Amino acid sequence: MDPSFSTDVKMPERSSCEEDAPLIDARGLAAKLEAFAVDRNWGQFHSPKNLVMALTGELGELTELFQWMTEDESRKACDDPAKAIKVEQELADVLLYLVRLADVLGVDLNRAASQKLKLNAEKYPIGRAYGSNKKYDEF
Repeated sequence: MDPSFSTDVKMPERSSCEEDAPLIDARGLAAKLEAFAVDRNWGQFHSPKNLVMALTGELGELTELFQWMTEDESRKACDDPAKAIKVEQELADVLLYLVRLADVLGVDLNRAASQKLKLNAEKYPIGRAYGSNKKYDEF
């Protein structure tokens, strides 16, 4: 047995990765984003490269909101209504570009997220990963 594994750790009774219900359904949002782009003749600009760059920019704007916060301040970021609005708006921007990118590439986000959770469950088994911040190849 791995010496870093402790048997006295109380682990969850079941994994949250075991549910079969759809995790997300982005089809409605993807359709609205497509219509938004079509109405403005923006499809010509929505190449995967451009969408990834826009997504990265929005993620940078979200990062900027948290940049100099302490760990504790970051946990309380949405306690301040003005800050909460900014966080929500940047999260929404990230979501919108992510969903648009997935749609343009034909990626089913529900399937991709479900598969990734299963893969992560294999990489990070509860008995070895519980309470650890190690990467899977460090166990």
